[in-house]
Amino acid sequence: MAPTASTSNAPQATLTLSNNLMAKLKPARIYKGAVDAVPAPAAGFQPRQQQQGPRHITGISFDDRGDQVITAAEDETFRLYNCKSGKPLKTLFSKKYGVDIPRFTHKNTAIIHASTKEDDTIRYHSLHDNKYLQYFKGHKARVISLEMSPVDDGFMSGSLDKTVRLWDLRGPSCRGLLALPAAPIIAYDYSGLVFAVGINQYSRILLYDMANYDKAPFLTIALEDETLKLVSYPPRPIFMTSMSFSTNGKYLLVGCSGDAHYILDAFEGYLLAKLQGHMGLERRSTTTQPNIEPTKGCSGEEVSWTPDSKYVVSGSLDGKIHIWDLTKLPPPTDNRGRPPALRPIASLDGHPGPSRCVKFNPRFAMVCSAGAELAFWLPDTSADVEETAREMLKRKGHPT
Repeated sequence: MAPTASTSNAPQATLTLSNNLMAKLKPARIYKGAVDAVPAPAAGFQPRQQQQGPRHITGISFDDRGDQVITAAEDETFRLYNCKSGKPLKTLFSKKYGVDIPRFTHKNTAIIHASTKEDDTIRYHSLHDNKYLQYFKGHKARVISLEMSPVDDGFMSGSLDKTVRLWDLRGPSCRGLLALPAAPIIAYDYSGLVFAVGINQYSRILLYDMANYDKAPFLTIALEDETLKLVSYPPRPIFMTSMSFSTNGKYLLVGCSGDAHYILDAFEGYLLAKLQGHMGLERRSTTTQPNIEPTKGCSGEEVSWTPDSKYVVSGSLDGKIHIWDLTKLPPPTDNRGRPPALRPIASLDGHPGPSRCVKFNPRFAMVCSAGAELAFWLPDTSADVEETAREMLKRKGHPT
């Protein structure tokens, strides 16, 4: 899959992602008003809880074609942006129910999202006329993971009520239920035939056949990193915040709230690599002390694949965008919980404040990062002409 960067209606030239191109990503546009500020309390009124710092964006989602991106934030709004022009399109409010984990359906005019107050219903929302199309009721606690099927109108949700529910946009009733020993996070593979369920309390990842989800998982993976014992003993537990399969189906990316993410073999479950170099996002800011027990933070979308499965991009508490090259992963072998550590090939500055949500556009050479502000990143190819000229001079034997 080759991302493109042209914004015209003419036939678009394709760009092959490379280390050089990824290192040239720079913020093309920053939206300082992407989240409403916390309103000042009325005179003489003392709020019960003082929020630390500004409000943040907690979730982002691209449509299937990569033309639009939507954000959900702690100000109980979701905002729609055009990825080609960079223009904000709509600001919609969900003050009654709150909004979290927005996910485009296979139509760019509708999303599903979780609620943060009133109840734990999943809502199917039309962006065209700002109306709810359907309510999906059943969860008894907050939904913390929500994903659309890549192949049809099915979707899946994981909740603090320790269940995974399977749904279909065409009807309000739950069509499948998994009862688990702890709160789960979920992910579909790109074929839609397999899904993964991660359980933090037991450091396990369960892989299910979609056609036989009511049976036992066909693979159980223990996420154990023996190198954590070299940092502290007992080691601090790994807290999974997200999972995503690579588009080629070979790997499973496990995003974590701490200072490492993990790459697993999607077939055998072997731990292939440990991605290091960023600052974990479980804290609100760099001045906040970490808790003894790891937590999620206000967002679980800090890491994602590029569409060609060659790179992983991640946010960081210090605002940097880190990029890892995964083209030279070791072969799947049992390394006894001691995965090789990969360092970023590039650490990019430019995002103001913590970069809590980072996603690569599924079609264009573009990265979206979000926190207290929103940023669109594009590769800066302005220096390519000068580099080409230098190469030509070198070949002719002229000094540069």
